[in-house]
Amino acid sequence: MAQPSKTSPATIIPTLRYRDAAGATDWLCKAFGFERHLVVPGEGGTIAHAQLVRGNGMIMLGSAGEDEFGRHQQPLERPDAPVSQSPYVIVADVDAHHATAVAAGAQVVMAPKDEDYGGRGYSCRDMEGNLWNFGSYDLWDEG
Repeated sequence: MAQPSKTSPATIIPTLRYRDAAGATDWLCKAFGFERHLVVPGEGGTIAHAQLVRGNGMIMLGSAGEDEFGRHQQPLERPDAPVSQSPYVIVADVDAHHATAVAAGAQVVMAPKDEDYGGRGYSCRDMEGNLWNFGSYDLWDEG
């Protein structure tokens, strides 16, 4: 059986592409509480690669481009476009996190609420429309 995330490094790391990856890096830290682990600048103010951490989780991001990977992953065409996937991030205080995200300009699409399965959560979009879910339901907590 795999080790719970609390005792091992993350083994699944979401990746995102942004039109303004430098701005996204700043915004994700301010709005969602990520911290810079590694930021590799690219040409012309772009971000070649960035790693942001929160707890023992990580996301990777970079500037959208016409490179090999860019032919497979691009930012949303519209900030309100449906998405096919979205990260869930465990937070200790959902309402405080929500307030910080809203103050930074996150667009809340599902307000904070208590869930039938346990915990409390909400969903919002970042400045380029990516969907994020935040909640207190810790899937690793078996107690």
